[in-house]
Amino acid sequence: MSEGGMNYYSDLEVDLLIDELTLIALEAIEKAAAEAARAAFLQSLERESEVMREAVRRHAEILQMRNEAEVLRKAGIKNNVLIGVLCFIGGLAVGITGTILIIR
Repeated sequence: MSEGGMNYYSDLEVDLLIDELTLIALEAIEKAAAEAARAAFLQSLERESEVMREAVRRHAEILQMRNEAEVLRKAGIKNNVLIGVLCFIGGLAVGITGTILIIR
């Protein structure tokens, strides 16, 4: 200590302090960069998982629509067969009735 209570440091001590502070600052920068990269990666994973959830939801909707269409198609085939049978029976009834009326 010198007069007035001030400390004087040598050039070597100042250089060592600057080197140590620089090393600490570089480590902090590296740590911050690693944390930023980790955060960006996690955010990317979250976006990707959201896209995957949306794709799964849409796939489920498509499967449901496909199943509904298949049920409607089967119901339509049954209805067509039923109408065909009814028309055949109706035509048969008309034909038999016509034949009976002609014979009389």
